[in-house]
Amino acid sequence: MWAGGNIVRAVSRVFAKFATPPPAPSTTHPWRRDSTRSCCCLMNLAGTLATPATAPAPRHEMPLNPSSSASFLLSSSLRRSLLASLRKASPTAAAALSPMASASTVAAENGAAKATAEKQQQPVQVAKRLEKFKTTIFTQMSMLAIKHGAINLGQGFPNFDGPDFVKEAAIQAINAGKNQYARGYGVPELNSAIAERFLKDSGLQVDLEKEVTVTSGCTEAIAATILGLINPGDEVILFAPFYDSYEATLSMAGANVKAITLRPPDFSVPLEELKAAVSKNTRAIMINTPHNPTGKMFTREELEFIAALCKENDVLLFADEVYDKLAFEADHISMASIPGMYERTVTMNSLGKTFSLTGWKIGWAIAPPHLTWGVRQAHSFLTFATCTPMQAAAAAALRAPDSYYEELRRDYGAKKALLVKGLKDAGFIVYPSSGTYFVMVDHTPFGFDNDIEFCEYLIREVGVVAIPPSVFYLNPEDGKNLVRFTFCKDDETLRSAVERMKTKLRKK
Repeated sequence: MWAGGNIVRAVSRVFAKFATPPPAPSTTHPWRRDSTRSCCCLMNLAGTLATPATAPAPRHEMPLNPSSSASFLLSSSLRRSLLASLRKASPTAAAALSPMASASTVAAENGAAKATAEKQQQPVQVAKRLEKFKTTIFTQMSMLAIKHGAINLGQGFPNFDGPDFVKEAAIQAINAGKNQYARGYGVPELNSAIAERFLKDSGLQVDLEKEVTVTSGCTEAIAATILGLINPGDEVILFAPFYDSYEATLSMAGANVKAITLRPPDFSVPLEELKAAVSKNTRAIMINTPHNPTGKMFTREELEFIAALCKENDVLLFADEVYDKLAFEADHISMASIPGMYERTVTMNSLGKTFSLTGWKIGWAIAPPHLTWGVRQAHSFLTFATCTPMQAAAAAALRAPDSYYEELRRDYGAKKALLVKGLKDAGFIVYPSSGTYFVMVDHTPFGFDNDIEFCEYLIREVGVVAIPPSVFYLNPEDGKNLVRFTFCKDDETLRSAVERMKTKLRKK
């Protein structure tokens, strides 16, 4: 007898949530405290909700239109709540109603699956200038790392945090209310810190108001430089292998790309080949030193040869120098410091690599005013401004004492030594790395046809992620024997990865 009363109260609560209250029950048909009769009444009610009624609805009820998704969702929600209440009050009644609910649920799921299938049949759409570019190799490899539980020595982000004094500066800036849009080309304190750092590193004094532009990472500095200074049909020369953003952004700008291949073991610049590649249509040469992915540092001789070509042919120079503080065997030389080159050079850099804060995306471009104009025009319509409190923290970071940079190089030097020895012990042919936090190796001792095939095996069977660099060449064949590893990981991670490779890889 009490079960029926519990059911009545449970359903009353459900109706209070989902339905317009019905008129008071007639005094000649009172609810009875009879469990069997109550359950039957509620089962009939639930059955009505489970199957759309064809009879006219009473005036106090909202008609249920079977074709109305809103009504269907309402009745589904009501039905689920009703069943939940019945389970508490009377398991027997709930079990009797479950088939009706299940049938309705299956129908709903079938309809949703059909709609999803129809959506999936739509072809993907992308502009023709980007058709050849797929999901970046870094994203693909990182996803595979997660899927297979592999150690990620592929994508170049540290698995340890940046310095506390920089993070504290960000927190202070946030608490001080520096949270609105920044000035488009950078907050004054960061522009000033960038100019000071550039003077110390290159010996060049720049105008912080007219020649420094803060961007959302170096990748945006690259995009703003290319989109702001390159016209459709202009020719731009790259050194392969190259960071994949270069080619994609040049494609967006409608440029024609030429590539000069740097080959192992030392990845030196083929000077005469470069000279022959420069034509009347060449608008710019783009360099990255220290060089990702090879670890090469351009020598003074190479830089001066490139500078001479630029001056003789009135060519611009775009210099990506994000790894300038990770130079192990020689001092970094900024291209803008070569005599006669500042007036035709855009120097791009960022905070992330030097301070292990890659997620902050704080970058900058330094250029003479006549080139800065184009960079800022593009920047204004790409991101307009960069994260305000992080800019304040970046200013604090760039004013770090020289001891910070010395310790950084010392720590990364030790990590490089650990990984290089492990790779050699595992059987790779390891090429020298003078800068960055990358090492290039030859995987052919293990008998695979190409780098993609080897890297997939390495993830699945060995549990280590590396980057197949063939994607960084115009001609993938040039990079099929190579693999890139990163050592911007803690020592335990590096040792674990090395141990896996030494244990599981076999020469063929």
